[in-house]
Amino acid sequence: MGFLSRRLLISFIGFAALCIPAFADGSHDRTQFGHDITIGPDETVSEATCFGCSVRVRGHVESDVTTFGGSVIVEDSGEIASDLTSFGGDVRLDKGSKVNNITVFGGRIRRDPEAAVEGDVTTFTGSYWMFLIFGLPFLVVGAVIALIVWLVRRLTRPAMPVTA
Repeated sequence: MGFLSRRLLISFIGFAALCIPAFADGSHDRTQFGHDITIGPDETVSEATCFGCSVRVRGHVESDVTTFGGSVIVEDSGEIASDLTSFGGDVRLDKGSKVNNITVFGGRIRRDPEAAVEGDVTTFTGSYWMFLIFGLPFLVVGAVIALIVWLVRRLTRPAMPVTA
């Protein structure tokens, strides 16, 4: 078996191993980009992740619910067995809802007095936290790139003749 065919076989096996969970019957994860996720009253989902959209829970989520740039609404008898995390969005807990831990960055929590939160509630309100989480890494990377460009230009610049 040649080097190219061996490499192709290894690539195919690696690709297949990564794709198998997507076709597993027992996997009930929900991940969306720009489209809201709604978990109905009779549904059970293992995990929900949403980028640029919101999650509405009326049923049961066995693990985490995470949104980036979207809100989370847990209605009536909706239940999240693990963590609820929202980056840049609000969280609303209606009467009869049940959540373990809540973490909100750059948003607010609206909680009915009859909503149950079994663990911690952490809120980082204001755009200040959003800047620390998303903006600061871009500034650091930009500064490193600017330093590299400056060093390359300085090292490749022709020497200036000294006149007396």
